[in-house]
Amino acid sequence: MRCAQVRPAQWREGMVYDVTEIQKMLPHRFPFLMIDRVIEVERLKRIVAIKNVTINEAHFQGHFPGKPVMPGVLIIEAMAQAGGFLLLLEIPDRDKKLLYFVAVDGARFRRPVVPGDQLRLEIDVLAWRGDFCKLEGKAYVGEELAAEGIVMCKMIDREAAPKESGK
Repeated sequence: MRCAQVRPAQWREGMVYDVTEIQKMLPHRFPFLMIDRVIEVERLKRIVAIKNVTINEAHFQGHFPGKPVMPGVLIIEAMAQAGGFLLLLEIPDRDKKLLYFVAVDGARFRRPVVPGDQLRLEIDVLAWRGDFCKLEGKAYVGEELAAEGIVMCKMIDREAAPKESGK
């Protein structure tokens, strides 16, 4: 059984999504929004997104001073966000849902990603059953594979999400 298979009204074949459109779909914001543009969507199957890597990103201050390298976990997060965008395109009540990252398998980092690089994130849906989805992600700089891995996520109702603890 697949999760809701209703195409949202604003979706159309060949559409490119800029950061403004991405922010309408994903809850992430600066400094944690990891995709800048969606350049390809194949409904229920595949997405290609772009992440422009800049020296202004906070993680470069400490990872590593004098030799900045994008942390691998943030590359995986960028893959998960791109995959989440693809999945949320299919959910009519997406403003009431969240996707949680629940597992990563087979993550491999093939080359450092540094300021000035442009990551091309290619995500394929391997399986989607109920509220769970399994995605295969690959991140490229130019034609060179920088990272890859399998990401699993779970869709939950926003109201069921953990609340911020009281201060």
